[in-house]
Amino acid sequence: MKFGVVIFPGSNCDHDLIQVLEETSGQPVEELWHKDTDLKGCDFIFIPGGFSFGDYLRSGAIAKLSPIMDAVIQHANKGGYVMGICNGFQILCESGLLEGALLRNENQLFICENVHLKTGTNNTLVTANLSKGDVLKIPIAHAEGRYYADASTIQSLEDNDQVLFYYCDDEGTVNKSTNPNGSVNNIAGITNKNRNVFGMMPHPERAASEKLFNVSGKVMFESILASV
Repeated sequence: MKFGVVIFPGSNCDHDLIQVLEETSGQPVEELWHKDTDLKGCDFIFIPGGFSFGDYLRSGAIAKLSPIMDAVIQHANKGGYVMGICNGFQILCESGLLEGALLRNENQLFICENVHLKTGTNNTLVTANLSKGDVLKIPIAHAEGRYYADASTIQSLEDNDQVLFYYCDDEGTVNKSTNPNGSVNNIAGITNKNRNVFGMMPHPERAASEKLFNVSGKVMFESILASV
C-alpha cells in the first residue's frame, strides 16, 4: 500500500499527515503537488486540511480545479481509495466525490477545540478497528465545517450506513448541545456508497501521537493498514 498526500497552496496539515502515515506504515509517503497530473503509483490518496488557495471563493472550490484532481477523481471512480480531512473533505464534496456540502459554521466563527465523535459505522477501511458506538476525542479547526445535504440525501446516508462519525459528548450522546457547528444530524464524516472515498472535518492526524497527549485518531490509520 503506497500512500500519497496532495498538497495545495495553503495546505497546512500536510506534513502532520505525512508524519503519521510514515510512522504508522513504516514506509515513505509520496508528496503530490497540486499541479501534478498523475498519482505516481499511489494506492491511497489523502487530501489534508488547511486553506487551499486561501478559501477565497468557497472552501475547496478552487482546489477542485487543480490538475491533480482529475487524476484523483479517476482513481476514485476506478475504486481507488481517497480520504479528505477538513479542507480535504470540503474539496471532495466540491469535486462531487462525496455528497453534500460544508457550509459556514452556525455561529459564524472559527472553531478550534477538541470534540467527541461517536462511531457511526465500522463497515469501512477507516473504522474497521472500531466498534459502532465507540467514542473518540479528536480536534476540529474550521470555519466552514457545517455538513449539509438535503433530507433525502441524509436519509440515504443513514439508511446505507455511510456516516463515519457523529459529534457527541464523552458518553456518546448525540444531540444539538453536542453539535459544535450545526451539521445536519451532527454528522462529522461520511463515506460514499462504494466505501472507497472518505471525508471528515475533525483531524485524526492531530490526535495520533503521545507527544500531543492524544492517540484517539491513530486507530483510524491503523485500521486502514489492517484492512488492506
